[in-house]
Amino acid sequence: MDVKEFIDAYREAFGEMPELPLLFRYTGEPLRPVEKVGGCFFKALAEARRGMPVSLNAGNIGCGGGKFYTGFSPMPEFVPQFVSLKECYKRTPEMVMEFIASLDLHPAPKAWLEFVRADTAGTFDGAEGVLFFATPDVLAGLASWAAFDNNAPDAVASPFGSGCSSVVAQAVQENRNGGRRCFLGLFDPSVRPWVEAGVLSFVVPMSRFREMCGTMHASCLFDTHAWKKVRDRINKISL
Repeated sequence: MDVKEFIDAYREAFGEMPELPLLFRYTGEPLRPVEKVGGCFFKALAEARRGMPVSLNAGNIGCGGGKFYTGFSPMPEFVPQFVSLKECYKRTPEMVMEFIASLDLHPAPKAWLEFVRADTAGTFDGAEGVLFFATPDVLAGLASWAAFDNNAPDAVASPFGSGCSSVVAQAVQENRNGGRRCFLGLFDPSVRPWVEAGVLSFVVPMSRFREMCGTMHASCLFDTHAWKKVRDRINKISL
């Protein structure tokens, strides 16, 4: 399934109202570098969601954690204490270190990380994952699709992590490992101000997305009574 075929199928399954997902990939040359983003780089992803590519690197990501979780810098020394003692997201700095070690992060393979909306991407080549910004009803469809051919209890996982960790770092590692987990995220209070109140992220690593494209039409998203009722409701409201 190429990008156009996916968009056609996605629109048929979910309707015209939900926004199209973003693809993210590492590149050697940027499509559209943005100005330096102070704080959370999810501020800049609003532009990508409107159809303008967003290219990020070590120079324009202003958050030390954001640089680290995207692979553009080593872990800043302050991170374990900051996440625990300042943000109070983990009880101890040691717990933060244990969490970070479990991610098995590696340096970014190329100089830029690019976010491009599916209809402007042209190709899935090189993509690490597909990022959906979704309301609960859209999430219901995405999660049902992800579980259609996967009985694993973590077919849809929501591990702890910052926005950049849950969207980028975990999906990149899953893709590199050929894994099948999808990730529900944006639970981090620090990223919540930069997305709508009723929206979470759903990330499908490319290793899994290729499989899911092959099962989409057979899943509940097509020709089922229950999903039709949800689809109708999705398309009566705006994100």
